[in-house]
Amino acid sequence: MKKVKTRFPPSPTGTLHIGGARTALFNWLYARHMGGTFVFRLEDTDRVRSKEELVQSIVDALNWLGIDWDEGPFYQSQRLDVYAEYTQRLLDEGNAYYCTCSPEVLNEKREAARARGDNPLYDGTCREKDLGPSPGAVVRLRSPRTGATVFEDQVKGPIATPNSQLDDLVIARSDGSPTYHLAVVVDDITMGITHIIRGDDHVSNTPRQIILYRALGVEPPVFAHVPMVLGTDKKRLSKRHGATAVTDYQGLGILPEAMVNYLARLGWSHGDQEFFTLDDLVDKFSLENIGKSAGVFDPARLLDLNADHIRSTDTYRLANLVLPHLEKRGVVPGDNKRLIEAVETVQPRSKTLEEMAEGLLFYYKEFEGYEEKAAKKFLTPDGAKWMSLLARALEGVDVTDQYQVEAAFQKVMDETGQGFGKIAQPVRVALTGKSASPGMFELMRVLGNDLVRARLARAIAHIGD
Repeated sequence: MKKVKTRFPPSPTGTLHIGGARTALFNWLYARHMGGTFVFRLEDTDRVRSKEELVQSIVDALNWLGIDWDEGPFYQSQRLDVYAEYTQRLLDEGNAYYCTCSPEVLNEKREAARARGDNPLYDGTCREKDLGPSPGAVVRLRSPRTGATVFEDQVKGPIATPNSQLDDLVIARSDGSPTYHLAVVVDDITMGITHIIRGDDHVSNTPRQIILYRALGVEPPVFAHVPMVLGTDKKRLSKRHGATAVTDYQGLGILPEAMVNYLARLGWSHGDQEFFTLDDLVDKFSLENIGKSAGVFDPARLLDLNADHIRSTDTYRLANLVLPHLEKRGVVPGDNKRLIEAVETVQPRSKTLEEMAEGLLFYYKEFEGYEEKAAKKFLTPDGAKWMSLLARALEGVDVTDQYQVEAAFQKVMDETGQGFGKIAQPVRVALTGKSASPGMFELMRVLGNDLVRARLARAIAHIGD
């Protein structure tokens, strides 16, 4: 049995989107699970739309996801001599021929076929003319006209296409450049690809490519066509569903391991398990567990999964990951230890790194005002009284020592007859500007003595005003 070899061949005419990232992931996971090889190549023969900066954006997205490659990147634009060699081989062996039918004539024939209710296929005008190369001539594959092309799809099962529905496709343009079908088949042959996992929008391409493999005397690889990704409205995923480029989600504060986990679950399953680490996925991934139904991309579910991964992530790593999100808000934490302590207080309630950065701001920046509803409810004369008593009780107390802070609160509770919650809520609003925050003792420890005292005094003055 051949060693498994998969590939991911994006076209650098756009950024890496969710569907493409899932295709890359499935190929990578299968190669890693089987102890095989993963190849990265770029289908960049569209010279007008292919751009180097888009190549870099795809590479950056794969690096962020943790998808590495064993071979490549290969560029189709650098392999034109290979495609020319294979085109000539097909011509020499009688499996391809030159065609001089002009685009205008071909269009007329297609329109006439449609008018008759026929399939608008090429009618084979030049098939038996034995033409040679000439200006404007293209090269067509001599496809079989009888029988059927059959293959066993690892997801969809057996698929058969009558050859009468497949015309003689163009494999080389008039300028000698290869068309998609020739380039991809030659690449897969010369790179030794054994398994092709791709979106089911390629199902109609597969019979044509199988005919090409056989014309070249090569056994086709194993095909697995994965159902497309839909939005929550069950329509094909597009920009109207929100961010679709992988790098957009990086900017929104999604962890790469959460995105990989979510992409893997878009059409693949392992029992009822939802949370997977990368090692879990490599260990458990199989083609047999790819579903036949389209995956639905639900941003809310991604956020929930991201929150799970944030909670399970080392706090030190989170502190490093959240730094860029803080910096774009004008915060450059100088004390890494304090940042780690601050992250620990918001980690359980953050769904994204962006949300985490917002939740950390009160530690580093003075807020302009208090949350209106919270101020109306808690910043009252009674609140001012209790905060004044607490400020007095905290004199000489180190607020980073929870036992000392607990004793100060207890003193106020004893003096006023109020419960902890009644006293803590005005204090919470005074310290953070909001009614919801990390635990009282944790946030006071991170704020430190000076900020706690200054913010209590500010809130008391605010109530007085």
